[in-house]
Amino acid sequence: MKKLIRYLGLLTSLCVLALVLSSCGTKKAASQSVLSRAEETNTIVWGVKADTKLFGLMDVKDSQIKGFDVDIAKALTKQILGSKGKASFIQVSSQTRIPLLKNGNIDAVVATMTITPDRQKVVDFSDHYFNAGQSLLVKKGSSVKSVKDLDKTGTRVLAVTGANSVANFQKVAPKARVLELQDYAQALQALKSGQGQALTTDNGILLGMAAENPGYQVVGSAFTKEPYGIAVNKGQKAFVNKINQALKKIRENGEYDRIVKKWFGNISGFDYKEAEK
Repeated sequence: MKKLIRYLGLLTSLCVLALVLSSCGTKKAASQSVLSRAEETNTIVWGVKADTKLFGLMDVKDSQIKGFDVDIAKALTKQILGSKGKASFIQVSSQTRIPLLKNGNIDAVVATMTITPDRQKVVDFSDHYFNAGQSLLVKKGSSVKSVKDLDKTGTRVLAVTGANSVANFQKVAPKARVLELQDYAQALQALKSGQGQALTTDNGILLGMAAENPGYQVVGSAFTKEPYGIAVNKGQKAFVNKINQALKKIRENGEYDRIVKKWFGNISGFDYKEAEK
């Protein structure tokens, strides 16, 4: 019995040690120079969404994530590392993107991430690369025409956990109840099953949903401004500067404009010129 207790104690100690070492390794990786590591490996690891039409969506035909954010990341990689630089992608969500970044699992986040004061306390942002605005997606024929129609007791609106759209909506419609889902696929399905009267997030994301689901439409004008930025860990100023230089370059050489028109040029109701500002 004593041998068993001694063995279990040793096993527990080893497990604790493993966790400590793992944590230290993660912290060490997160604190290293991302730019130096990217130059050494000739690769930048980007966190992108895989459930967001137009910005980052998994193509089931070839298991590749495709979208505006993905193409922007590829263009930036070439500017930072050269024509042979490689862009690697890891799927993130609104909930996981900051933890994965802080742990050093990814080098940067380019995933419909609005620059906000609260987030700037935790991560650093590049210059904004896309302008969005929060709006509403409803079923065609709905009586909901604007956010004001939802500011009623008993009204239920759908949003995604981890996105700032929840707090934004509660400010303009405090009487409504917000039901948070894990991702946009679940939120859209909840809207279709009648669990809410509207789905709220950035207009670019909603227009992507509407394009794939003709029975739904985006209504009302945008009631917030959502400048998207590329998030990088604190203490990586050299990398942020490189990203900003690369953003400026792809705007100047026309690559940015080409990518915007590729993904949004034919989307009804979307002002891609406004998004470019």
